[in-house]
Amino acid sequence: MVARGTTVVAEQTAYEGNFRDIAAQCLQRLPFARDDRFTYACDGHTFTFLIYQGYAFCVVATEAAGREVPLAFLEMIKEDFNKRYAGGKAATAAANSLSRDFGPRLKEQMQYCMDHPEELSRLSKVKAQVSEVKGIMMENIDKVIDRGEHIDGLVTRTEQLHEQAADFRQQGTRIRRKMWFQNMKVKLIVLGIVVALILIIILSICHGKCH
Repeated sequence: MVARGTTVVAEQTAYEGNFRDIAAQCLQRLPFARDDRFTYACDGHTFTFLIYQGYAFCVVATEAAGREVPLAFLEMIKEDFNKRYAGGKAATAAANSLSRDFGPRLKEQMQYCMDHPEELSRLSKVKAQVSEVKGIMMENIDKVIDRGEHIDGLVTRTEQLHEQAADFRQQGTRIRRKMWFQNMKVKLIVLGIVVALILIIILSICHGKCH
């Protein structure tokens, strides 16, 4: 089911029962002020809703299906619906006026989800992880802004750190070069002392033989 606010514009069901009435009652209680997800349980079934930009996407499933597969299905339906009616047709559509056009697509996606539950479960987990990372990033950005650390300031500090790193590398190169020269100087002094000792020993031996 797809609804604009509380007006159902497209739906598809292959089962008998009062699912449609229960979904309509749940729809009346949904808060459309923000994008969100909701799940209601009734008589061994779950009614899962995905709210996005004033539209509600709903699917009814057995409780055994869990939460991941229904949510993955709704994400697929949301993307497909937005692509198909991006021109604004959905904004003025009358009640159930899109069922004939979009209903077969709902049925097709339902069948795909029932045939590939594991794939849908993995897709849902990946999207949940992406949403979690996005939420953490947004929270961190909000914290930075709350502390008054604006983006310009962060860029400036980044450039300063880059310059400091460059200076540090140059200083490190100069220090290594200086230590290399000092090390060579010590080696040359030691070598000179060793050569002088060898010469003294040789001269002493020669002097003794001469006498």
